[in-house]
Amino acid sequence: MKKGVIFDMDGLLFDTEAVWQRNWSRAAADMGIDLPEAFRKEICGTSGEIMKRVIEKYYSVDDGTEIMQNVINGVHSDLKDNVPEKPGLHEILEHFRNKGMKMAVASSSSQAQIESNCRNAGILEYFDALVSGAQIGKSKPAPDIFLAAAEKIGIAPEDCYVFEDAFNGVQAGYAAGSAVIMIPDMTAPTDEIRAMTYAVYDNLLTAKDNL
Repeated sequence: MKKGVIFDMDGLLFDTEAVWQRNWSRAAADMGIDLPEAFRKEICGTSGEIMKRVIEKYYSVDDGTEIMQNVINGVHSDLKDNVPEKPGLHEILEHFRNKGMKMAVASSSSQAQIESNCRNAGILEYFDALVSGAQIGKSKPAPDIFLAAAEKIGIAPEDCYVFEDAFNGVQAGYAAGSAVIMIPDMTAPTDEIRAMTYAVYDNLLTAKDNL
């Protein structure tokens, strides 16, 4: 039995990945760019330098900083008043709290956005730590953010479940040595990604019923 649970946020706890993709597409359209499907897979779960490199690759710019900041600002504006929750959000948090498990959020979003989303959804009290990719040297698919979250809740990474929806996140959780639970959001797992998971479930409610 695991002792800790680390949750990604966008596309996992909240139905916000579509908001990010809408803002990426809007920025690309303004530049006359049509983003391929590969962009979505590469950008999901990233932050900082890795995010900038993906932007530079697909937007054909030398420095992705301005595009990145404009998209982040757009996402924050879109989510200011309404953050749609994923089905089973409250149920799975209550389930793990009743089991006495420590819980953390490990998200590539900013600390302010993580806190705002969790506060507005009434779930802030469930978490023992909130970790933003902005605080971490290497973003997903590197394992750093999950290792940091495990350290903050005082649980060894191998004794933690990591809940993820995106390929980069699954790879990061697997590299951290955790048991990765994938709840696919915008992209179905490949055989390679599925092999890195402990289990794949359709939604948080199904995961709750099986863990």
